[in-house]
Amino acid sequence: MTALTRLTVAAAGCWLLALAAPRASGQVPLSIRVAYPAPRAALDIGDSTFIFGSVSDRGVRLSVAGVPVTVAPSGAWLAWVAVPHDSSFAIRLVARMGRDSVVHLLPLTRAGWVRETGAWIDPHSPSPVGDVRMPTGEPLSLTVRAAPGATVRLFLGNGDTLRFRADSIGIAPREGLRAFDHDDRNLLSVARGDRYVAVLYREINPVRAPWDSIAEPTRDAAAPLLEVALGRDTTRIPWPALRVTRGWDAPATVVLGPTFTPSGGVAATHLGGNPRINIGRAYPTGTYAWFFPTGTRTRVDMRIGDQVRLRLSRDAVAWVPLADVHRAAAPDDARTAIMGSPTLTADSGRVRLRIPLSHAVPHRVDETERGVTITLFDVVSNANWTRYGANQEFVQLLTWKQESEDRVTLSLSFDRPLWGWRVRLEGTDLVFEFREPPAVDVASPLRGRRIVIDPGHPPGGACGPTNLCEPEVNLNIANAVRDQLVAAGAVVIMTRSDAADVDLWPRVALADSLDADLMISIHNNAFPDGVNPFTNGGTSTFFNHPQSLALARAVQSRLVARIGLPD
Repeated sequence: MTALTRLTVAAAGCWLLALAAPRASGQVPLSIRVAYPAPRAALDIGDSTFIFGSVSDRGVRLSVAGVPVTVAPSGAWLAWVAVPHDSSFAIRLVARMGRDSVVHLLPLTRAGWVRETGAWIDPHSPSPVGDVRMPTGEPLSLTVRAAPGATVRLFLGNGDTLRFRADSIGIAPREGLRAFDHDDRNLLSVARGDRYVAVLYREINPVRAPWDSIAEPTRDAAAPLLEVALGRDTTRIPWPALRVTRGWDAPATVVLGPTFTPSGGVAATHLGGNPRINIGRAYPTGTYAWFFPTGTRTRVDMRIGDQVRLRLSRDAVAWVPLADVHRAAAPDDARTAIMGSPTLTADSGRVRLRIPLSHAVPHRVDETERGVTITLFDVVSNANWTRYGANQEFVQLLTWKQESEDRVTLSLSFDRPLWGWRVRLEGTDLVFEFREPPAVDVASPLRGRRIVIDPGHPPGGACGPTNLCEPEVNLNIANAVRDQLVAAGAVVIMTRSDAADVDLWPRVALADSLDADLMISIHNNAFPDGVNPFTNGGTSTFFNHPQSLALARAVQSRLVARIGLPD
């Protein structure tokens, strides 16, 4: 993974109203266009949502759900309206100009709606579902959302019953609110009493087939029956497609890497379609936590649906897609790797660290501004010394420690802030490159700096009320940034210069191949459904690594001062 200094600059809010050209008056028939949401869209919202679009004339008076809405000179409008607490509803829009009027009805639904009366069950909430393969004695947690105060049971067949208990875990607010809401009182996690959990130790409709196969359940397999009882009311539904197979007591040795299809294609399950990097997660549906180079060897000891659990060491695990692992050529060879003595080598403003390994193993990197800790899993150390290398003073100290019987940590401290790092496999060795900060001319700090500008999207991207879309806006902004940087002496490379699609990984690979000093990605973000754009719009700067924080703060402060949107 390349870890050069990288920033993403994003504005979220009402930019879409201001960027379209004014519309001439009185030239077309009166009409209302709703750009978002689409009719009958399923929205994950609370008691309000945003709607936006355009009208045929800037002089139109518009109301949405009975509330007057401001129309911009371009004809664009943006509304934040209360919605009924029901599974489906329609928003009424009325446009008036002179004696003319037009009425538009927008039908919408709620995602995952449950009428919470009586002994209700959220049919989308049972977890896990699908094919589960796991060790014999390991507990499997089952969770479901149902009526508070109810008695919840799962009938497993053969007379066995699994009882659920109320889960006291706090339920966080919607992701959109956590990301954008300025009022931290809205960010409180609350235990609502409608979550239930049970622990399962037995099998359910087991499948006797290889762990990495796609096996269909037998025809006579009966789904477990979930019952929720509240007072005299009882509701029952089948637990969808659950098959639990025990007996996976010897982890399978696997190698991480792309799965090749019979036609010779590669399954694009990696980071942005990057066949060199595999994403690891702390739990099956979580965000990324590790990046494993293709060729990393490890063990698999559990599967839930299309995710498998990597047993990195005796006390550390990660989850990756099933498609990202394949059986090792020598599956019975489950030896722990041996680490030899590390070597540091200086080369043109960077230092290479070679970690000799008998076979490639999973690793994790933890950064500070002036230090890096590398954790190697399923490894024992046979290191005797560290070779610091000639003419190398950037790495001041490298230490290693056998943290446990199968885990080694290497800690590096630098004499200056780290500029960036990357890692690759060479044979079975793990090789890191640590970049020293470049010499900067104070009088002309951008002269000679190689900067990659990334106009975010396409593919994808948000569109505004007048069908002005984010990729176009991002490119216009990026061109202006490019011109200013070039005038200041920088060498600027664009990840795209037109509307053609560019996937995520090739953008990063370009910056890496050019040995860029900086990578700046430009976006104009859309809010998730249910977030008020009038109170939460603003400017954000995202950074990936500690050494990027100072630049991120400088960019953010100048953007807020110049654009005037909230910080």
